[in-house]
Amino acid sequence: MLVMKNIKLLIEYDGTNYNGWQRQANALSIQQVLEEALFKLTGEDTTLIGSGRTDSGVHAKGQVANFFTKSSIPPDRFSYAINALLPPDIRILHSREVPMDFHARYSAVAKRYKYSIFMRPHAPAIGRNYYYHIVDILDADAMNEAARYIIGTHDFKAFQSAGSGVKDTVRTVYEACWKLEPPCCLYFYIKGNGFLYNMVRILVGTFIEIGRHKMEPADMKSILESGERENAGPTAPPHGLCLERVYYRNY
Repeated sequence: MLVMKNIKLLIEYDGTNYNGWQRQANALSIQQVLEEALFKLTGEDTTLIGSGRTDSGVHAKGQVANFFTKSSIPPDRFSYAINALLPPDIRILHSREVPMDFHARYSAVAKRYKYSIFMRPHAPAIGRNYYYHIVDILDADAMNEAARYIIGTHDFKAFQSAGSGVKDTVRTVYEACWKLEPPCCLYFYIKGNGFLYNMVRILVGTFIEIGRHKMEPADMKSILESGERENAGPTAPPHGLCLERVYYRNY
């Protein structure tokens, strides 16, 4: 008799050709491609539970998902079996069995994102799908000074795009910093217990305005306190963003 198992997947993907993580009626998503591969593999109609939704064009090196199956495939071999059915821009890096109460979204305690910027007069040919190209040389010191204001527990309503149904907009940011790699690469790292719709990209857009000296670092504090989206900067494009890691306490 086959017993139901809960399988956890660690997933890497290039989001360029997909309309985000979540399955949609009229556009191709990462979730759809993976669920179709699982159906071919197991013959089961499987719902893949992701740790969260990444937007169209956003990448992941550490997305986590889980699914339930009665398949006889050994848990650690699912990664090999699924990868044989996937396009080259999606890969399962690891698979294993976890307790039945594990939930990729609700069991997560933190996430870490990275945003990549390329600064020079001309855009890169190599890496163009992973860096936001900016012709300006941004003031990384000012951006790091501003980053201190978002660390801790705050209401991030001002950094949420319209259209979200989330009522509680309070989130905790554990880490936030900018790192310059001369001559032209600038990276933003942020770790928090959760993020609002487009929160990281709006934060990045605001930091860029500060890096251009169109805003002061202390403006970040007043924007947070205002709760008004119109006070923050523009939403940075999706292709510079990557989900680096999802953290779990007991899994």
